[in-house]
Amino acid sequence: MSTTICQVMAFIVSSLGVAGCIVSTAMDMWSTQDLYDNPVTAVFQYQGLWRSCVRQSSGFTECRPYFTILGLPAMFQAVRALMIVGIVLGILGLLVCIFALKCIRIGNMEDSAKANMTLTSGIMFIVAGLCAITGVSVFANMLVTNFWMSTANMYQGMQNVQNRYTFGSALFVGWVAGGLALVGGIMMCLACRGLIPEESRYKAVSYNASGRNISYRTGPYKVGSGYEPETKTRKGAGYEEAARSEDGRRSYPSKYDYV
Repeated sequence: MSTTICQVMAFIVSSLGVAGCIVSTAMDMWSTQDLYDNPVTAVFQYQGLWRSCVRQSSGFTECRPYFTILGLPAMFQAVRALMIVGIVLGILGLLVCIFALKCIRIGNMEDSAKANMTLTSGIMFIVAGLCAITGVSVFANMLVTNFWMSTANMYQGMQNVQNRYTFGSALFVGWVAGGLALVGGIMMCLACRGLIPEESRYKAVSYNASGRNISYRTGPYKVGSGYEPETKTRKGAGYEEAARSEDGRRSYPSKYDYV
């Protein structure tokens, strides 16, 4: 029961993480214009991975996609690639995880196969989360570098300075989504341990009786006819040893042992 709960919780958390990665990649507010020095402005600019937008004070918003690929910075293209790889791995992990759920029985699938599929989906979620976190962190590093370069140029008295950009809401969504996917992948790997069938191993153990092996025969008592000669046995060391049982207790002969 605990394995099923862990699998379902990991599936839910990972689904939220993958959905967050998709939303973060599609959002336009990866970087927003810094309004610290100019809080009142007629134009507000923000940029995403796929287009840049301008919002005027009248409420009109105009967005322009990036019509070039080679003209973009290499780090910018790397962020795109990381987010896309994370989304693809996350979706594949969800598909594999659906068939690996213990509460869903498909044909005669054994628990060992479900365990392998669970581990595979967990690894996919972990890699997807790492890709999302890495991509968002690289973009954030680019923003920090450009921000301080623009600030340095501003303090040097340069008039034609580009606008400074700061963190947008898409970055925080991406960080949270990557963390959820990472946690979901770890939970899925932990759930894999509960699906591995326990192999019971029995070892053959031979028991040897210590001491002499004494065999006993049980059968009906022989009743004499009265014409058979009586045989007497002598008591000796051999008689005393033969009269002892396995547990060490002495068994005294009965009256039929002398017949």
